[in-house]
Amino acid sequence: MIRRRWLAGVLAAAILPSMLPIAPARAATLTVFAAASLKNALDAAVAAYRTKSGDTVRVAYAASSALARQIEAGAPADLYISADIKWMDYLQQRKLIEPASRRNLLGNELVLVAPAASGTKIALRPGIDLRAYLKNGPLAMADPAAVPAGLYGKAALTKLGIWSAVEAKVARAADVRMALRLVARGEAPLGVVYRTDAVAEPKVEIAGVFPPDSYPPVIYPAALVVHAQPATAKLLAFLDSPAARSYFEKQGFKVLF
Repeated sequence: MIRRRWLAGVLAAAILPSMLPIAPARAATLTVFAAASLKNALDAAVAAYRTKSGDTVRVAYAASSALARQIEAGAPADLYISADIKWMDYLQQRKLIEPASRRNLLGNELVLVAPAASGTKIALRPGIDLRAYLKNGPLAMADPAAVPAGLYGKAALTKLGIWSAVEAKVARAADVRMALRLVARGEAPLGVVYRTDAVAEPKVEIAGVFPPDSYPPVIYPAALVVHAQPATAKLLAFLDSPAARSYFEKQGFKVLF
């Protein structure tokens, strides 16, 4: 009798756990630091990922330089997407990203924008007198001392031989979207932004396209930040997959994957 009771207890202990419901995996809350120019496309892609995964994804947009420095200062980001390879290199050199996760996601082009319906068209060629088109207004640009869009813009204007002529007229914005808003509000007659920014803002139009050989290739690398939550790898894999491709192409990005 004792042996039967003991055997029944062993069997119950073995069977009961298998009958208990399996707790669902807990949804993660992830933080992405991304270049300001990604906002429209990345917002759409992240919304699709939230629906698919159930995870909460929060995105902070700013200049790539500012975000890199925040990560360096200990800001709790899981994923970093830059508009410039150099700032990703900056974090990698400081061992603040996972090098194996790093990949180039997107490409972009540099354009000159003017307020919508202005009819401004400028052939951006060497020696062009851009000051004549500015009249008494400023040239809106992201800060050319550190922000990728500003660095690309300065490189292009220098290649065209006109940087010294317009430097004093530059209105230095904290990021490329702020430069875009200056033009959209009519506070600047011209601005240097990415093509995708021009696509995203109906209050501006493309006045000119910078020659591709006048500035370094615009590449958006992405990587996991060290100590990123495990679920972040799935988010990055989604952004680097055909499922996300249409969100970026719709905004005019060149998809590199």
